[in-house]
Amino acid sequence: MAETIRIDKWLWAARFFKTRALAARACDLGRVEIGAQRVKPSRDIRVGDQLKVINDSGEYSIEVLKLSEFRGPASVAETLYRETDESRALRLKAAEERKVLRQFESLPPAAGRPTKRDRRKIMEFRRGL
Repeated sequence: MAETIRIDKWLWAARFFKTRALAARACDLGRVEIGAQRVKPSRDIRVGDQLKVINDSGEYSIEVLKLSEFRGPASVAETLYRETDESRALRLKAAEERKVLRQFESLPPAAGRPTKRDRRKIMEFRRGL
């Protein structure tokens, strides 16, 4: 097994991205960092490197535990890295906030202009304030 591997290949194998092309694109867009430094897709990583990865699921701060060039099942992919506790907590909090916002976005919009009855209620409400 090699001591280093391309970061785009590892991100794909660790299931952060569905394809290697998406992993490479994320590197090009600056969504992958090693030690607060943006990386290119061809950058080699080693065991012990600290990564910051931003994808659709959120922002991950992880430590590389193993290297793999092959994409296996999710249970195997989880053994390739360890996410920090702070990162996990922030990601779960952000997911919960998105869930709450989705509930508000799903409210039906008002159906056109208010009726005469609605306007009277609005005026009555404003007078009460």
